[in-house]
Amino acid sequence: MIILKKTIILILLLLFLPFSVFALDIESSNMILYNLNEDKMIDSKNEEERISIASMTKIMTTLVAIDHIKDLDDTITLTSKVFLGLREANASVAGFRLGQKVTYRDLLYGVLLPSGADAANALAIFLAGGEKEFVVWMNEKAKALGLENTHFENTTGLDKEGHYSTVKDVATMLKEALKNDIFKQIFESKSYQVSDKSMTLYSTLSTSLTRYRLKADYILGGKTGYTYDAGRCLASIAYDNQHDIYYLLVTARAPLTTAYYHLTDAIKIYDYYFENYGYQKLVASGDTFVTLKTKFSKEKDYNISASEDFVWYLNNDYNKDDVTYQYHGIETITPFMKEGKTLGTVDIYYQNEKIGTVDITLDHSIPFSFLSFLLEYIWIVVLFLAFCFLFIIKVIFFRKKKVSR
Repeated sequence: MIILKKTIILILLLLFLPFSVFALDIESSNMILYNLNEDKMIDSKNEEERISIASMTKIMTTLVAIDHIKDLDDTITLTSKVFLGLREANASVAGFRLGQKVTYRDLLYGVLLPSGADAANALAIFLAGGEKEFVVWMNEKAKALGLENTHFENTTGLDKEGHYSTVKDVATMLKEALKNDIFKQIFESKSYQVSDKSMTLYSTLSTSLTRYRLKADYILGGKTGYTYDAGRCLASIAYDNQHDIYYLLVTARAPLTTAYYHLTDAIKIYDYYFENYGYQKLVASGDTFVTLKTKFSKEKDYNISASEDFVWYLNNDYNKDDVTYQYHGIETITPFMKEGKTLGTVDIYYQNEKIGTVDITLDHSIPFSFLSFLLEYIWIVVLFLAFCFLFIIKVIFFRKKKVSR
């Protein structure tokens, strides 16, 4: 009996846990997924846990650099200070050379595509005077964006005490960065030839997908990263062309034991939502929300109907019976109301959760019916006729009485 009770309790717990935990068996310990069409978080896992974020840091590095660059095509010459300590730290580099003349545009691409620490260092040195000064700008930007669980200690994302963020904060900084056309263009690029034509930079995301023969053409761009503490990470955006939905996904702390876990996790998550979610038509144009009574009209009822389709992002297996309406407004329609008059609002609910509100106006005038008016006030008519009858009787009686005299 005790075992049976424990089994029932376990089943109930499983039923009330988030469905996606069981639908998506991913390796990453932290993730967050947004529907970018409406900037809505639709799935998450340990999204507010402070963690190392590896080279996803360079999203902020690039964004801050863009804020401070006056001319993208200004040329600078790379000094030895740019490369100091990079080999010892085993940092990934874009491949720029000592003494090479590059533009700020070259460096921005060098930071985001091949995840170059050399490019990040160069931007910090030539824009702020050094990494320490540049990091101050990064932390100021984080504060301005309301990233309360983020603090930077370097521009590259190398593991360091006090350098942390969350996948939720990374998603916020990426959404902000994507508002910038320069950043967006770089982020979505697969390759770039530097201004002196000496080298071509390739996106670590696209080269990794090719190397491991993973098909994910719908991923528009991304920033990979890995360190011992952060594991394998990926911040990416994708487009579901079947449903016309843009997604943003950040995953972190996938095991280092396999080189492509961050990629397969992203593919698994995107594929699942592409296949199972979309904008469902909860209300079709012409659907009746509520029926109101009328006065003084041949039309006994006035149907308040949807003037257009109402769609909502839901699982494809949603139950339309779970859609309900609640009307707030005028209860009776009269012919004295003009077409276009605001009647009230209709709240739309799905599974008892309010998901939208629709304003309701009178879409056509109600014709006046004298007969309906009479029937509505029949007692007044009867009293009036009775009064008239009595008055006539009284007049006749008065005249007869006068004649008899």
